[in-house]
Amino acid sequence: MKNNSLKYILAIPLVASLIAGCSKFDKINTNPNQTTQVGSDLLATQLILNVTRSSISTTKGFMQPYLLGKYLTWGEGQENLQYNKFGRSNFDRLLQLRNIPPMVNAALDEEARKSYNGLGHFIRAWQFFQTTMQVGDIPYSQAGKGEAENIIQPEYDTQKKVFLGILNELDSANALFAAGKDFAGDPIYSGKVDNWRRLVNSFELHVLMNLYKKTGDADLKVVERFKDIVANRPLMRSYADNFALTYTPAAGQNYPWSDVPAGSGNSFVKSNYTMLSATLIAPLKTLQDRRLFYYAKPSPVKIAAGKLPSDWDAYVGAEPSNAFSALQTMRVSKDYSDLNNRYVNLVNAEPVSVFSYPELQFVLAEATIRGWISTTAAQTYYANGITNAMKFTAAYTPDQADFHHNMKMDDAYIQAYVTSVALTGNMQNQLSQIITQKYLAGFLQGCNYNAWYEQRRTGFPAFVLNSTTNLNTPGTQFPVRWLYPANELSYNNANMDAAIQRQFGGSDNVNSVMWLLKD
Repeated sequence: MKNNSLKYILAIPLVASLIAGCSKFDKINTNPNQTTQVGSDLLATQLILNVTRSSISTTKGFMQPYLLGKYLTWGEGQENLQYNKFGRSNFDRLLQLRNIPPMVNAALDEEARKSYNGLGHFIRAWQFFQTTMQVGDIPYSQAGKGEAENIIQPEYDTQKKVFLGILNELDSANALFAAGKDFAGDPIYSGKVDNWRRLVNSFELHVLMNLYKKTGDADLKVVERFKDIVANRPLMRSYADNFALTYTPAAGQNYPWSDVPAGSGNSFVKSNYTMLSATLIAPLKTLQDRRLFYYAKPSPVKIAAGKLPSDWDAYVGAEPSNAFSALQTMRVSKDYSDLNNRYVNLVNAEPVSVFSYPELQFVLAEATIRGWISTTAAQTYYANGITNAMKFTAAYTPDQADFHHNMKMDDAYIQAYVTSVALTGNMQNQLSQIITQKYLAGFLQGCNYNAWYEQRRTGFPAFVLNSTTNLNTPGTQFPVRWLYPANELSYNNANMDAAIQRQFGGSDNVNSVMWLLKD
């Protein structure tokens, strides 16, 4: 993760306006001071920012995964995801894939072409993975071929075939980056192919872990692939390798939750509507985890009663499954913990990782307790994940009492904490510990519903199921998927219906269990 900020953002023209247009342009209609072609670098920037920035560029967009993941509540109105109500997904992220061929074709030499091709394979793998995780079967092999092959109603591939394609795309990305060279247009790693290889391979381990129920599948070769990557490919080395966008004080490049700059309006939206959850606060207090003091600020009621900001009991979490009216009453009482002021006051607060080194280490720890690899003790990976998550938080927090409440995390504290939460007991207990630490590290990080996917996959951490407030039907269970997009109903209905029939017996239902989740 490099501190390159968003310096490329303002350089990106509308791609469509550059590549579209009339073939009969006269010279008199051409601006000699503006390019009429899009270079690989600008297309690369646009694709990377679409993955790392676009979905979290607004307060509400940034908030949604953490509502579903039960990290916080939102008081402006009753939010569907907080209460487990799923609607329709969309395939909008797949529209970006049309920019990959022109990015590759515009490369100036063969080595650069390999690097941009590697980036294209990674972007494809990332976008298809996020899409299939939401709904199940999706268009894959025919997706994005409308212009080249006139396929405007792509068939849906089985989820198994989609995952095979994702794994192969990531294998190709690793090989292409290895044969390529550093490239232009990358606001994250400055185009360094070594960093991109490490990200690609680390992310592939994450994909494979999501296939843990499919280890017996001879086509997928889940454990074999996992072992090979760990043994033979470069992986992320520390939190400095996080796939994360760094923010700056420049207009339009601020941290998503920071106060809106003076004169531009509604900064109150961010600071008045959030309450941190008991799902987050309770384990932090139980484990005496000082990230509590970096994530939250104390209850004003507890401070007025004589507690200090450094007292564990000064922090109060809200149960996100409580009725909205009860949460509103709690908000009026002011006896709750809100977001730490650093998230609101710092326009260039911590980078937001969409995939991180700690996440990789927790995946490796889980793989070890599952017996997939035995290169080192699960405790070592687990400790690396916790240590880097804590050091990341400390490194990006200015040394101000308001931001850490005089409960700083230094090396001695981190080492003692790691020892205090060491893995113990049987595999299930150790899995609970690993996923709990992954959850705590994921606060305002990993913006693709990671916490909810992990809870769906493992059952950890435990989310309270309140049948009286749960907006899912039936109220006695959590939903497990989104519905297919409305656009597919209108423009690709036959192929979508065939996929629904194949997977779910004809019912596009939020409670229907996709292939990935079946034993």
